[in-house]
Amino acid sequence: MTSVPNAATPRTSPAEALASGGSQLERRLVVALSGGMLLLVSWLARATMGFAENVTQIPAAIGAVIVATPLFAGAVRELREGRAGGNALASLAVLAAMANNFFLQAGFLAFFLWLAELVLSRTAWGAQRAIRDLVELTPDEARVVGDDGGERQVALSQVRVGMRVRVRPGENLPVDGTVVAGSTSINQASLTGESVPVEAQPGTPAYAGTTNLTGQIDIEVTAVAGQTTIGKVETLIREAEKSKTARQELVEKLANYYAPVVLMVAGLVWFFTSRSADPAVRDAAAVRAITVLVVTTPGALLIAYPTAMVAAFAAAARLGIMVKQTSTLEAAGNVDTVVLDKTGTLTTGKFAVSRLVPAEGVDGAALLQAAADAEQSSNHPLARSIMETAQRARIAPAAVQGYREVPGRGVEATTGAGKVQAGRGMWIAELNPGAADEVKSVEEKLEGMSGVHVMLGGRYLGAVGLEDKLRRNAAETVKELRELGVRKVVIFTGDRLSVAKRVGQAVGVDAIEAECLPEEKHEELKYLIRKGSRTLVVGDGINDGPILASADVGVAMGLSGSDIAANSAGVALMNDDLRSVPFLLELARKAKGIVAANIAASLLLALVGLALAATGRIDIWVTPFYQAAAYVFVIANSLRLVRYGEDFAAAEEMRRAQEAIAAAKPVRAAARH
Repeated sequence: MTSVPNAATPRTSPAEALASGGSQLERRLVVALSGGMLLLVSWLARATMGFAENVTQIPAAIGAVIVATPLFAGAVRELREGRAGGNALASLAVLAAMANNFFLQAGFLAFFLWLAELVLSRTAWGAQRAIRDLVELTPDEARVVGDDGGERQVALSQVRVGMRVRVRPGENLPVDGTVVAGSTSINQASLTGESVPVEAQPGTPAYAGTTNLTGQIDIEVTAVAGQTTIGKVETLIREAEKSKTARQELVEKLANYYAPVVLMVAGLVWFFTSRSADPAVRDAAAVRAITVLVVTTPGALLIAYPTAMVAAFAAAARLGIMVKQTSTLEAAGNVDTVVLDKTGTLTTGKFAVSRLVPAEGVDGAALLQAAADAEQSSNHPLARSIMETAQRARIAPAAVQGYREVPGRGVEATTGAGKVQAGRGMWIAELNPGAADEVKSVEEKLEGMSGVHVMLGGRYLGAVGLEDKLRRNAAETVKELRELGVRKVVIFTGDRLSVAKRVGQAVGVDAIEAECLPEEKHEELKYLIRKGSRTLVVGDGINDGPILASADVGVAMGLSGSDIAANSAGVALMNDDLRSVPFLLELARKAKGIVAANIAASLLLALVGLALAATGRIDIWVTPFYQAAAYVFVIANSLRLVRYGEDFAAAEEMRRAQEAIAAAKPVRAAARH
């Protein structure tokens, strides 16, 4: 007995809904128990005290009206929407029982059906609360630091980007920002699922809702309110709650056709039993028809899909996997081809400059200076690594008068020394065809490293060679994907073929598409889709946006990924653990199986109940319990998903602890000596 919300009804915010959710459930429970007490008094008066039936009918009638009123209200809403669902069918059964003076039976019928709905509401509210707790971690106030160093406590709504916020040990961060003063350990487990604290110092990004553990820090605000990472998580949850898939819409349409069929069957049962030669059967005609209406109420069918999805979202969110829509989770259960970006996905994205390869007649310091001048405004991992190396070499980048980023190729900046370009060798060769041979010669010297080629004022200066580390669990992730039945795992990357081959061989992929521009990646993906592949793409960069949006399932990798990637993808991973991808596929397939089991069980119980009721083999007193049993099965079966993945999380936590112990051993040994 579930009423589907009117799509035209304004939705309250999640915060308001949660604030009133618990008290609303309590009020409904009090009303249900009040009506139930009157029904119990009526039954006891008749069974043990010998009161006349017309006397005991009074509390029974009052109690029946009290507990049936919410059913009637739900039925009216359904009829206004032009459909006859669970509430309408249950209300008809209760009204028919009342019309035949079965006030006590009608009352208990409504009471148990309403209790079943209360159990469902409490379960769904609890699951949503578990997800919403994540969002409530953000404080309502922030400690803003003025230009004079003084502090003032202000409401979070008054904090603006660019302000400086101070966070003391033990406090939750109110905003997203960058640490500009102090050092500390930050627990990001509530947001990413990572149990090991992050060591933060000036330059480290920090996120709202995480906990400052050890030191006082000042943060320069980069995002507030709904623009913070945790605010975006809230948006994802709200979008997921509102979304419907074709399967869910099919179930709801089935339920709408279901009600008229049940009414017809109940009418036929009444027609034939009322014309039976047996007087006892004729007298029970109305009761049998009412019993048919009750046992076939499609409430369990209507909740078969949403309860499983709510539970699956809760399980995914606990491990830092944010799914935007139910359709995305459903599509993940059918994936057979996985496309992986290289930089920042299979690799850590934390490059280190390994070699400077200057062109003939060029000094290495001049090469690094020009590279830093070009890359200082870029957020690309290669650019950040070059800037770190330049800082260690005490090279200060020149002031930039103009800057533009060419997706998939490189960057171009205008400085006092002239126009400087830094990026892929192929792009530099296009800009300066005369330097093509020199670019090729330099690339050969990089020996499998990623290279950023630099040109200043039309003169080719050489390349900066960088190496990127493979993620520790990249090969294990590919192996798990194959065990889950994924037929093809491929790499799409803009990096050179020699670099991509080294990574591909290490993790064991099936194919590599290297030196791809964003539009070329998109064309390759469309080719896979045309061949019938059901694709999942994992990426983190700006140039991954088009393929993340085009794939059946797009997964944006980690908090460090670009906003364009996160907005284009259907799934956002709040941590950098690649093993979240096979877990997502496994969870989606588990959810798919549970939904199928829920639907099958709901229909089977309805058919069995229909047969028993039509033949008079089930008493009307038993029908509320029979209906409740269907609810209990569906809810209990769905809630198995809430705790799904706990073993995965526990194993990851144990592994991190072992790594921390192993890393600490050399430090302790060095300290002893």
